[in-house]
Formats: sequence, C-alpha cells, structure tokens
Amino acid sequence: MGKDDREEVIQAWYMDDGDEDQRLPHHRDPKEFVSFDKLDELGVLSWRLDADNYETDEELKKIREARGYSYMDFVEVCPEKLPNYEEKIKNFFEEHLHTDEEIRYCVAGSGYFDVRDRNEAWIRIWVKKGAMIVLPAGIYHRFTLDSDNYIKAMRLFIGDPVWTPFNRPHDHLPARKQYVEAFVQKDAAGHTVGAAA
Repeated sequence: MGKDDREEVIQAWYMDDGDEDQRLPHHRDPKEFVSFDKLDELGVLSWRLDADNYETDEELKKIREARGYSYMDFVEVCPEKLPNYEEKIKNFFEEHLHTDEEIRYCVAGSGYFDVRDRNEAWIRIWVKKGAMIVLPAGIYHRFTLDSDNYIKAMRLFIGDPVWTPFNRPHDHLPARKQYVEAFVQKDAAGHTVGAAA
C-alpha cells in the first residue's frame, strides 16, 4: 500500500502528562504515533486538500455537497487578528464538546486538536496547511496553536452555525450519549461492548 498523502499535513500522537506550554508537541517518550485508522475508529475524519486553490477545489466542493456543509467562513487565530486573544486561547483549550460536528480546514499555518481516546488518553492531532478535519458531535476535545502562533482555518457547518462549547462534564447531552454509543462502546471489531465487559 502506498503512503497516505494526509501524512504530510496531519500527524497524531499520544500526549505526555506534562503541563508545560500547551503549544509544545507534548510527545510521550518514546514517541507513540496514532494511525488514521485509529482516528477513524474515534469518528475523526480527515482529508488532504489543495489549500492554495480552495475557491475552485472540486474535491472540497464534493465533500461539502456530500456532507451538507452549506455554511462557510474563515477564522484567523493569532495575537494580531483575534480580539481577546489570550482569553480565547484559554477557552479553546478547555476540554469541551459540541452538539454538532466541528469542521476545520487549515488553509494557512498550523495548530493542534486534542481528542480523547476510548480510555480517556489525550491524542494530539497536528493539522497543517491543506488538512481538513471533522470532529464528530459529542467528542471531548480542545484546540491550541502550536509554537508558530498562527492558523487560518475555514469553518464549515450544516445550516446555520452554532459554535456553543459545552465544557466537560456534559455527559447527559444527547450528542454525547450518541457519540459514546457509536464510538466509545465499540471494540476494535466494531461490536458494541456490554456494560459487563
């Protein structure tokens, strides 16, 4: 099998428990990388797209049509462009979920999306220019810039956008319950794991 071209713009790894600067990579020692298959099992989808031509990109158009992403805007996260930058960055890094998918397409810069695996360990997903990522509704996650301090991302949404974060714990929300049923309670073979297991 050939190399997955997403590897050039998306990498994922298990994080250490250190509390140094959140913008550092936080690799475990030794490094423990996470495959795209593993991300798929958690409901995290990804594509590599042509970020220099996003206005005319047929692949992006196909994804938007297939998944119903009718809304689109851009967000730039950096000290110069984002009002209340320090406060916003702290908020993004609070563990939270949304009741809808979070769709981000990195058209410039880079950043980290951290997601929980089935055993509550943090997986850090590094997205660079050309990476598009979909976090499923109900997954606990957080975001931070890396040490370059800049990302420009396209935000996509089905219908009118709702950006409300629900900081953990919000296990009672239907979106969380549906996520747990669909992804957390499955074993590697895709079978639902009973409470007794």
